[in-house]
Amino acid sequence: MKDFTQLADLASERLGGQAIEANDEFFARKENLLKEAKPIFIEGKYTARGKWMDGWETRRRRTPGHDWCIVRLGLPGIVRGVVVDTSFFKGNYPERFSLEGCDLGGRASYKNEKKRLKATETRWIELLPESALQGDAQNSVPVNDEGRYTHLRLNIFPDGGVARLRVHGEAVPDKKQFSHREIDLVAVGNGGSVVASSDEFFGAPRNLLMPGRATNMGDGWETKRRRGPGHDWVVLKLGVPGVIRRIEVDTSHFKGNFPESCLLAACYAPNATSDEFLAAPHAWRELLPRTKLEANHRHILNDFQDVGAATHVRFDIYPDGGVSRLRIFGRTEPTEDRGSGITRFNHLSLARARKDLLDCCGAKRWAQQMLEMRPFPDLEFVLGVADKVWAGLERADWLEAFRHHPAIGEKRVNAKQSATARRWSAGEQSAAQKAQQKTLAALAVANGEYQAKFGRVFLICATGKSSEEILKNLQQRLSNDSEAELRIAAEEQRKITRLRLEKLLAP
Repeated sequence: MKDFTQLADLASERLGGQAIEANDEFFARKENLLKEAKPIFIEGKYTARGKWMDGWETRRRRTPGHDWCIVRLGLPGIVRGVVVDTSFFKGNYPERFSLEGCDLGGRASYKNEKKRLKATETRWIELLPESALQGDAQNSVPVNDEGRYTHLRLNIFPDGGVARLRVHGEAVPDKKQFSHREIDLVAVGNGGSVVASSDEFFGAPRNLLMPGRATNMGDGWETKRRRGPGHDWVVLKLGVPGVIRRIEVDTSHFKGNFPESCLLAACYAPNATSDEFLAAPHAWRELLPRTKLEANHRHILNDFQDVGAATHVRFDIYPDGGVSRLRIFGRTEPTEDRGSGITRFNHLSLARARKDLLDCCGAKRWAQQMLEMRPFPDLEFVLGVADKVWAGLERADWLEAFRHHPAIGEKRVNAKQSATARRWSAGEQSAAQKAQQKTLAALAVANGEYQAKFGRVFLICATGKSSEEILKNLQQRLSNDSEAELRIAAEEQRKITRLRLEKLLAP
């Protein structure tokens, strides 16, 4: 995350944030710290205690110590950065500040909250040490801490006024509440966040994830008018991985400035960075094709592709404009690592899983019967099922699988193979492809004789075999009859399939 201010303000009053206690608020109330609106200044406005200020302001300290205010976050979570806004506080801002946090658990445990916050057993963690402040400025400071916090304590040294406190981060809700029910996977309250966007000139993309309907155009994501080619986009991280079942694109309040259309893509990449997303567009799978949008309208979209479990979505709008809310409804997936191996394969979409199986064995009926056996508990089970399904297929299925292999020693691309299958074939035949010219010539002659006699390429599990061993095997098998050779080739395909399944499902 390059700009933490794209993340939600966890302390915002609209999300339930509250300034619950301060040691002093003589000139201006602590509640002003979390107001949604930007601070203002009214010339000549005074109260019975002094100049009216839109912020939290303490009296001038005449004793040792410092002032403080405790804030309950509306959304408990990980703090990525804070903005200490001292707007209009020029001769009365604090010289320095520090930030501490604690975790009181779930909301049900907030009983006797103030007492617990003061208790000696409550552990306060320093998120930011004493740091200098500038007056009448947006003091933006990143936080490098992975802890979950429910409360923060803002310390100011020695006294003074702060207009606003913004606490940007990622919500970390109790995941148990998500089990076995459909939720908005990208909602800020469920941990959804912004990774990157092309533009946010008129409205921040984090507004897309906020609760409730937008109140006006300023409460949505709006880009500037595009004058060149291209389109605008935003990448969003789901709060929890899940399978998407329903999409809602709300253009409420955007009438002369709504996008003409939108597109949504998804991917499963739990450890990817924003740079990886932008640099590797091939990682994205189209979820919702480019779809026309209407002005000031709540679009409920159910006709889209099944892409399996997702951790992120990319929302493209054409060419520019404003959207007030984006809802991605679905069921959460188990939280164990699905980045590789059996668990990754079990959570692939049908289309992607079928493609991966066909890379292992080109018989479509074999791939379909394997798919019907998902989810797989372990590799031993997969290999056993693969052998059983293969043995039960017919001659036409075996021949279909054989056609997905190049001839031994041949370097030309087989059009029926995917890039993955071609890479595997090259590795399996590496010894044959690196053979001396004399051996390659003999392989070519023998391959031609085999093709003429049996009507298909010679198939052998070449992994670990030298070019001379392969040539000898090929010459010996030329004497077989058609039925015997078909059985031998089928057994070689079974071996190849097992090796490829082991590669595909490796942890």
